[in-house]
Amino acid sequence: MTANPADGPTEQITVDLGQRSYDILIGPGLVDSAGAEIAARLTTPRAFIITDTNVAPLLSDRLAASLTAAGIDHQTIVLPAGEATKSFGPFEKLVSELLRRGVERATTLVALGGGVIGDITGFAASTLLRGINYVQVPTTLLAQVDSSVGGKTAINAGNGKNLVGSFYQPRLVLADTQTLDTLPKRELLAGYAEVVKYGLLGDAEFFAWLEANGAAVLSGDDSARIHAVAKSCRMKAAIVAEDEHERGQRALLNLGHTFAHALEAETGFGDKLLHGEAVAIGMVLAFELSARLNLCPPNDVARVRQHLAAVGLSTDPPPHPKGQWDIARLISLIGADKKVAQGKPVFVLARTIGDAFIARDIDLTDVEAILGRAVAA
Repeated sequence: MTANPADGPTEQITVDLGQRSYDILIGPGLVDSAGAEIAARLTTPRAFIITDTNVAPLLSDRLAASLTAAGIDHQTIVLPAGEATKSFGPFEKLVSELLRRGVERATTLVALGGGVIGDITGFAASTLLRGINYVQVPTTLLAQVDSSVGGKTAINAGNGKNLVGSFYQPRLVLADTQTLDTLPKRELLAGYAEVVKYGLLGDAEFFAWLEANGAAVLSGDDSARIHAVAKSCRMKAAIVAEDEHERGQRALLNLGHTFAHALEAETGFGDKLLHGEAVAIGMVLAFELSARLNLCPPNDVARVRQHLAAVGLSTDPPPHPKGQWDIARLISLIGADKKVAQGKPVFVLARTIGDAFIARDIDLTDVEAILGRAVAA
């Protein structure tokens, strides 16, 4: 840990990928010091800030001032906020605008925003001119602990979430924990679900710490937030370093996501069900499926439910926006998930809290039973 006398402690974590290695910096005030950190990693001092209509009024001027102070020539492109931006039409508009403005191979894209902005910016960087550099400046808890780290970039397709994308690592991640103060409570909670995921998949002690300190993380305690974000990023960095392209253990990071993506697709990838909310529900379903298969103690399912509910996250699907959930439709969406292998859905299940594993031969009648009970709750 390093110290910035003005802003407080900063954690530094390295994602070890050989020539593609990069640092994650975590702490308060990093938006205002971003220019110096980014400049140290550029070959040419030219950048585009990519942000959205929610974040731009709050942070883009501060980031721009930091780049200016560091001698980086820059322009800003503001995209519409929301999951709909992470699709083919907006992606085409973004790359066309960057090309119109003269983006070059030595230009760096700086993603200032949540997961949508990080994903579409990273995907644009991976494809423009056969690959240019990009930096992540995640401003949501979900993005800071998950989507900004590890180089997964993607847009959604009509068939499902994140089906068109690439593995493409950033040059730097700057997670300014003060930006979390700007989040609506619902969005902060949605991000917290991804923090819980790390304890559930591989660190029972961290989950116990969250049971005791989750309220402090959510209420704005600086040290608790830095610890939670840093712990999550360390776990993800270690998994990514071992399995960059998700051919093995990296799939553990999808705990709850097979269910979550189906729920999101059925609700339209919008405000009816945020990604983190769907992940919280999906993790409960994964633990319930594990218990149904006699893999996991029922008491662990109860602990997961209890903690998520205690902080204010739903543990069952919301009412269907069009009237009624269709279990067959959900099963079909699960079958279209990008993690399907040889025609079979891949689930992440658990033996206990902190001990998740990848399961490839699950009888879908058990999945149907779990879903049926959940949507009837």
